[in-house]
Order: sequence, then structure tokens, then C-alpha cells
Amino acid sequence: MAKLLIAPSLLSADFGNIQRDCEMLNASKTDWYHIDVMDGVFVPNISYGMPVIAAMTKHSKRPMDVHLMIVQPERYIEDFKKVGADILTVHYEACTHLHRTLQQIKAAGMQAGVALNPHTPVSVLQDVIEDIDLVLIMSVNPGFGGQNFIRQAIKKVADARKMIDSSNSKALIEVDGGVNLETGAELVAAGADVLVAGSFVFKSDNPSETIAKLKAL
Repeated sequence: MAKLLIAPSLLSADFGNIQRDCEMLNASKTDWYHIDVMDGVFVPNISYGMPVIAAMTKHSKRPMDVHLMIVQPERYIEDFKKVGADILTVHYEACTHLHRTLQQIKAAGMQAGVALNPHTPVSVLQDVIEDIDLVLIMSVNPGFGGQNFIRQAIKKVADARKMIDSSNSKALIEVDGGVNLETGAELVAAGADVLVAGSFVFKSDNPSETIAKLKAL
């Protein structure tokens, strides 16, 4: 497996000091910035939109990994490209025409990811696995940070690993929700390539050190 990537979730950053937190990430072993976009419709919460992402991009020295928890994400693909998204992930459950949406993301010059809610099996991606760059497995119910890890996610990572390895797919497996050193180690053993961590990083005494410990898993 390629080296493990760590993508701290900016949803847990201090929005009053966003430049400071971005500079801390730039100086750490962070690989990607993970940006959660919520619309209050697909998930029962609202996060941030284009102006805040544009501000983060201005301070970031890492790829912007944008996770859309919104309905009809195809309406905003070009907008997210303009504010600096490098990877754009949409939810399987939010896309009626998933293949078309993935093609639109790639045509806009971004990598394309698909996220799965905890109740959605990996098997639904069989017909698009060779068209995607990232499979995002939610190990909590999307919408809020700080939730308990859903252990079924470990099996889903293993299922995704098998599907990718038995196809021509080059997709990375990313996991978001309840990631810490213990769950992270189990996910990496099951085949995860990218770990998203929010509160575990930003609420720790030394976020840079916490990122380095995750990176060493």
C-alpha cells in the first residue's frame, strides 16, 4: 500500500483563527485539508460555503479535499473548482445520476470521489469503481463532529479494498468519523489509504503531534 495520508477536518478548526489553524496544518505532516460542506437538507446541519473555502484555500499549502453533504451537488461543481477544490466527493445517496456527476467533476479538472453513508453497502459502487479516484466510507452518520465510531466501517473498508484490487480501479479508500489512534490502526489494517480526523486532532493538546502519530500508523 502507498503511504497513509492524513486529512484533518477543518470543521473542527477554530473559525475565529482559521489562518492560524491553516498555518499549523501547513507546518505539520498533514497531506490534505478535508472540507465538509453541509446544506441542512441532506444532513441536519449547515457548515460553510464558498467564501470560507476560498479563505482557507488562500492559506493552504495542501490539496483541498471537499466532501459535499448536499442535495443536487451537480449544481455547484464549477463553483467548488473556482474556490480551490482539488478533490470533490459527492454522496451516493444524493446523486440520481451518479455517473454523469462524476464525469462533470472530472471535466471540471478535479478528482472525483463517492461517499457512502453507514447503511449503504460498498457493492453499490461496483459499476463506477473504475471511474472514481476516492471512496469515502462514513464511519459515523454524517452531519456532526465528535460522534462514536461505527465498527461496521472496518468491514466496509475491507470490502472496498477487495473491489478495488480486483478491478482496474486506482481509487483511494478514505474513512471519516470517530478516527483516533486505535480505530485508525484497525482501518489501516483493513486497507484504508486516507484517514480524516477532526475533533481528535483539533481538540488534542498538540494537534501537530497528533497528526504525526496518525501518520505513523
